[in-house]
Amino acid sequence: MRDDPTYIAAAFLDEVGRSYRAHKRMAEAAMAQVADDRFFKLLDAESNSLALLVKHIAGNLRSRFTDFGTSDGEKPDRHRDNEFIIVEADTREVLMQRWDEGWGLLFAAIGTMQPTDLTRTVTIRHEPHTILQAVNRSLNHIVYHVGQIVFLAKHLRAEGAGWQTLSVPRGQSEEFNAKMSEKLSAKFRTPTTPTQPGELSRKDYSGETK
Repeated sequence: MRDDPTYIAAAFLDEVGRSYRAHKRMAEAAMAQVADDRFFKLLDAESNSLALLVKHIAGNLRSRFTDFGTSDGEKPDRHRDNEFIIVEADTREVLMQRWDEGWGLLFAAIGTMQPTDLTRTVTIRHEPHTILQAVNRSLNHIVYHVGQIVFLAKHLRAEGAGWQTLSVPRGQSEEFNAKMSEKLSAKFRTPTTPTQPGELSRKDYSGETK
């Protein structure tokens, strides 16, 4: 069964959705620790603020996943350069609303994909991609910027404020490993028992621990 291309494609879609959700949660948990004034702070003239990263990711997702599969992923009304400029109307609330809308488009598109869709062709800036390639390209882009968001948030958190870790706390790796081993051995079947894509809950594997 696991050699069946349909099974593999279904497992890929399940894992992609899980990974997108994990990185969205990670970015939001990091940004929640940053005050509004620091949300817009630039470390230097060539860097991006958290606000700019949110604006860029939102614009990218809106462009890529609006009418996904039926129109080019680079929409004519997208102005990418403007995603790196903060204007007066770009409050934190407004930017986070755009963030949520962009992610909503992504999850709606992923949610309707079937395993057989992965070999279909879509275009991004007129360049052909299989849907598998387009989704993987998007996920890599998200991972890249979420790493930047976490780094910035940890640097910009309020003076003297403790960092609420998004991963295993320092010095607690062995304790965490033991807890995970006990939890999973009690909850799931042995590795030799086949499972179906999606059977392991995304809540159980958040993907946030590295």
